[in-house]
Amino acid sequence: MASRGIPRDFRRDRRIGSGVARRCRKVKPMNLERVGFAGLGSMGEPMARNLVRAGIPVLRWNRTPGKADQVADVTELFARSDVVILMLKDAAAVDAVLGRGGPEFADRVAGRTIVHMGTTAPGHSRALEADLVAAGAKYVEAPVSGSRVPAEAGELVAMLAGDPGAVEEVRELFGPMCRETVYCGPVPNGLLMKLAVNVHLTAVVTSLAETVHFGRAHGLDLGLLADVLGAGQLASPILRVKAPKLVDEDFAPQASIANVLANVELIAAAAGDVGLTLPLIEASRALYAETARLGLGEEDMVAVVKALDTHPHPED
Repeated sequence: MASRGIPRDFRRDRRIGSGVARRCRKVKPMNLERVGFAGLGSMGEPMARNLVRAGIPVLRWNRTPGKADQVADVTELFARSDVVILMLKDAAAVDAVLGRGGPEFADRVAGRTIVHMGTTAPGHSRALEADLVAAGAKYVEAPVSGSRVPAEAGELVAMLAGDPGAVEEVRELFGPMCRETVYCGPVPNGLLMKLAVNVHLTAVVTSLAETVHFGRAHGLDLGLLADVLGAGQLASPILRVKAPKLVDEDFAPQASIANVLANVELIAAAAGDVGLTLPLIEASRALYAETARLGLGEEDMVAVVKALDTHPHPED
């Protein structure tokens, strides 16, 4: 059973969900006074800001200069932090920030808890945990579901995995950033859960783009179409966010085409590891790759509709 060995209070977080997360927003003093945050991109910047607003002193650092000047370099970030949260682009960025594979790795991470909140391959995370534990560090896997809008609102959902003791030590840090936290078991179950969620998310948003593409081709009032979708059983938070963007042709990124494509590639690889075929993901993979080739990689994922617009009609 996934909850075996988890403190009772933490199991309760999983059962009653958002109510507990909201009570955690006012973070009480912890033995985690020194928190570092690496990765101030579209998601990381509002996540770190929410921690600061909750009264947690956070040292912020970004690989791209100019976003945070609190520490001179990543070595100082680790030296001054007990817990380091990573919200980084990919596995290569995670390894580079940790100094993994280099002589500085052990000194950088020993005695610290590393919280990995980005999305990388499950196999990468499993191997990373082994290396960190061998170097005398603790590791918590905590990918999140949501894009910039829920990150700004502190409404993300975190899928936690790792040693129960390590998870319990840092779990209150997630309150200011997340509406809900769910313990998923050992590493890499957090990332596997995130990829499973993204199977559904990708299909839903891609389907919505195709719906708008269909409606536009038939001359429908797209605002009315969005209203009809929102009035019925298909109503959802993601519909409320993405339908107006499609109607208004607003492609400012919340979750970019490039980011979605990277996640779809991870899903396809994880499916292949266990011999699965996922037809909807394979179709989405081709469509998002085509959208990226059109030079739209930095636009929001709803820009996939532009790739649909380039497809010829059968009679053409």
